Amino acid sequence: MIPIKNSIIFVLFIYIVYGISLFTPIANFGIVPRTVNGLIGIITSPFLHGGISHLISNTAPLIILLTTLNYFYPKKATSVVLFTIIVGGILVWIFARNGNHIGASGLIYGLVAFLIVNGFLEKKFIPILVSIAVTLVYWGLIWGIFPSLESYISWEGHLFGAISGVLIAFILTKNRR
Repeated sequence: MIPIKNSIIFVLFIYIVYGISLFTPIANFGIVPRTVNGLIGIITSPFLHGGISHLISNTAPLIILLTTLNYFYPKKATSVVLFTIIVGGILVWIFARNGNHIGASGLIYGLVAFLIVNGFLEKKFIPILVSIAVTLVYWGLIWGIFPSLESYISWEGHLFGAISGVLIAFILTKNRR
């Protein structure tokens, strides 16, 4: 029961931040590449959303993926989330196109990538089943890592979130051996 509780608390926090953003310009604190002011976004961007539809579209995947992560890998969960947010954010800050990159989808891509790669790296039955299940459910996300005609979508956040998820899977597996 605790994994879903933690996931819901995390998502509720994002909704609270969104509520605050309706009255203040905090959505401006996303990742703005290669600017000093944009550095704060490395930490804040996953909690900021451009509108309620943006937030709602991230809600179910976040709850499902965070719950899966916390249930099957409770000792790795905090490291995976923090690494994905920070390293993915740094990569967006360094390499992304100009703009204000906000939203939790980079974290979502990082969680998907971690859950898929980690299962195969562990070479155990249950983790491999988790990898296969996540792959089957989220295979369509692959298209989100490529440049999009919709300039408001941060495909860079998706790409670098996924890269950071793969990296943390290798790091945590290597450290375990």
